[in-house]
Amino acid sequence: MNAKNATQWLLPDWPDVPDNVGVLCTTRRGGVSPPPYDDGQGKGGLNLGTHVGDSPKCVERNRDILRAELPAEPAWLTQVHGTVVLDAAAINPEADPPVADASYARERGIVCAILTADCLPVLLCDVKGKIVGAAHAGWRGLADGVLQRTVTAMRDAGAGELMAWLGPAIGPNRFEVGQEVLDTFLQRGTMEEASVRDAFTPIAARPGKYHADLYALARVALYGMDVPRVWGGDFCTVSNSGRFYSYRRDGVTGRQASLIWLR
Repeated sequence: MNAKNATQWLLPDWPDVPDNVGVLCTTRRGGVSPPPYDDGQGKGGLNLGTHVGDSPKCVERNRDILRAELPAEPAWLTQVHGTVVLDAAAINPEADPPVADASYARERGIVCAILTADCLPVLLCDVKGKIVGAAHAGWRGLADGVLQRTVTAMRDAGAGELMAWLGPAIGPNRFEVGQEVLDTFLQRGTMEEASVRDAFTPIAARPGKYHADLYALARVALYGMDVPRVWGGDFCTVSNSGRFYSYRRDGVTGRQASLIWLR
């Protein structure tokens, strides 16, 4: 870890994560991007998204800052709120990022990466440190089963008992959704109905509106796949403007990354 830039990173509090698993989350701090991609405190922002309108030169410089902390170029994805899961080792860093919303790695030095600005990044590894994975879990992906597909892909690739960490996302008191979101979860049937309903709190003053808890929904999905060891879920991207980018809060904004690899 570069001591000069250490304060800009978010290091997951993930008990018992194997020693050979590297984990890192970026924030909006410590980069070179101007407003509205800045750090919210008058300095350059560490926007890592190439698709949000920021200067390509700024994004490349920000990615250079991140690369200095990693063993290799991250296996970037073109995320579409879907459920495709790829082997990160098969992703060509010189080509356009493939369309997918999750990846896994079995080889040392292959970095799985997810970009977010309110959606939930979920990092996974098996308890013996043989395989790691990362998933982009917005509400659409959660409803369609992106976490279940990621867990299945990792097990098919040789994972044993899995554990997970839930990264920074929009908090349960800030994510207002309509009836159609709850209905989508119930119609998809990817999770137990009673547990899904428990993750949606009706807003008394706004009939037909709910506060949805992405963290709770992710836990339901993971528990249903026999992944009981789940940590994280302690942040709200919307509420913490000095640390995180948030699309719901700002509209035009940057993206932070959650990354995991074997070392």
